[in-house]
Amino acid sequence: MTEQLEKAGGTSFAELFENSTRNIKEGEVVRGTVLAIDDDHVQVDVGFKSEGMISVWEFMNENDEIGIKPGDLVDVLVEEAEDEDGLIVLSKEKADRLLVWDDISKAYEAGESVEGTIVSRVKGGLSVDIGVKAFLPGSQVDLRPVRNLEHKIGERANFKIIKFNKRRGNIVLSRRALLEEERQSLRSSTLEILSEGQIVDGVIKNLTDYGAFIDLGGIDGLLHVTDMSWGRVNHPSELFRVGDELKVKVLKFDPESERVSLGLKQIQPDPWIDVSMRYPLGKRVQGRVVAVTDYGAFCELEAGVEGLIHVSEMSWTKRVKHPSKVVNIGDAVEAVVLDVDEGNRKISLGMKQIEPNPWDLIEDKYPVGTHVSGEIRNITNFGVFVGLEEGIDGLVHVSDISWTEQIKHPSEKFNKGDEINAIVLKIDRDNEKFSLGIKQLDPNPWDDIQKSYPVGTEITGEVTNVTDFGAFVRLQEGIEGLVYTSELAKERVEKPSDVINAGDSVKALVVKVDPAEQKISLSIRAVDDKQEREALKRIAAEQSRTQTATLGDLLAEKLAEKSEENSGE
Repeated sequence: MTEQLEKAGGTSFAELFENSTRNIKEGEVVRGTVLAIDDDHVQVDVGFKSEGMISVWEFMNENDEIGIKPGDLVDVLVEEAEDEDGLIVLSKEKADRLLVWDDISKAYEAGESVEGTIVSRVKGGLSVDIGVKAFLPGSQVDLRPVRNLEHKIGERANFKIIKFNKRRGNIVLSRRALLEEERQSLRSSTLEILSEGQIVDGVIKNLTDYGAFIDLGGIDGLLHVTDMSWGRVNHPSELFRVGDELKVKVLKFDPESERVSLGLKQIQPDPWIDVSMRYPLGKRVQGRVVAVTDYGAFCELEAGVEGLIHVSEMSWTKRVKHPSKVVNIGDAVEAVVLDVDEGNRKISLGMKQIEPNPWDLIEDKYPVGTHVSGEIRNITNFGVFVGLEEGIDGLVHVSDISWTEQIKHPSEKFNKGDEINAIVLKIDRDNEKFSLGIKQLDPNPWDDIQKSYPVGTEITGEVTNVTDFGAFVRLQEGIEGLVYTSELAKERVEKPSDVINAGDSVKALVVKVDPAEQKISLSIRAVDDKQEREALKRIAAEQSRTQTATLGDLLAEKLAEKSEENSGE
């Protein structure tokens, strides 16, 4: 008190006491001097008749340290001017709280920002310590929605007060409002200097399937996926992450709509320049498969340069149904350059050209007439495919299965997987076709049919089929002759089934043989006709003497003679 009397200029203690008690009011924040500090209390003199005692914890900081010392000035709240013991009751914590509310109120009225620390996640948003607890709604955390608000805990930032009610102790903050103000300020300055062709710095704000949105400073530009790299980019996330900083070129800028199109590859050299010099036709190249489609696989030869391996260029012999059966994304492949189109940025590659074409060697390996064997790989209505080696199949046409059998479908005789023998008939290297025959392994019975069944020979056979025009008679296995309706009997026959049935055993004479057409004509009525038999014998004799007349001609002559004799009678 002595020091205070000296400061008062010799004012008496009684006068000082009277003035002090008159000026100090309960509920008022006053400034006092720290006199002493012990383990439990801090003694503060506010000019009252007695000093106030405040608990030490009210002066402790976050590290549990007392941030004051004797002689320091502190603001305290007068809770009671005089208690029952005649002492003044002070509070440092309540004074701080009142002062903070005053500062917050002033900032709110002036539209100024306040600084605070995000301390916890609460329903609907975050709790922020700005000296007192305030609420930050989730929608006001950033310019864009924040999915994981917990990641913001511990951050210190400036906020704008958008709602304030001291009586209810309600304060609502917004970080977004400040960011929008900053963005608008940046936007104006950016729009003034932005122009097409300019190279600018930006920060990636968002990634989509079709590109990346870049913050250029208050205004967003779109970097389309096709303008990110000269090479293939399936998704922007392959190259970038949100928050990445990069330089881009302004490709298009519309000041009215404020739309900006950006390019990254445009500030890099075009790899397609002089590509034909680096990849001449016939050159062997190494690459990596970057995409597989129904029609082929795209192979990256260098950054920004791809070539297409068409499905037809993957194998000489295999029938590749889909490129994925041969290659997968990421595979390293070797290929040959087949064609280069710089203008359309296309390179055609071939994998099969790495190896010799087996069809170039097939004629030497399987000359016509070679006997081969293999497994039936496929059966169709027109023949069977026989595997001779990997990727090389030979076709046995249905007409080359048997000399004598009438085969409607190859499945009547064969099953897939059967092992068969055949003979090479023809090789078409240009069209990659290989013709085989089974019947050619045995002699053609029709070559000697005239010796076996000369005209005039009497045969006995079983009727196999009766038609409207005659009946078929089996001569031997696979060999049949036809008895026309006119040759069934001496009498006129209207309907063959009236005089003959399938399964009947009949005798007939051979009247005509045509090996080329594989046809034998028979006559039943000639068996009992002596003149007919003799005529046929003469035909056979005549046939052996001349090569110019056909059997049909001679038979026609014979019938004409017989007709003349009948008319003469």
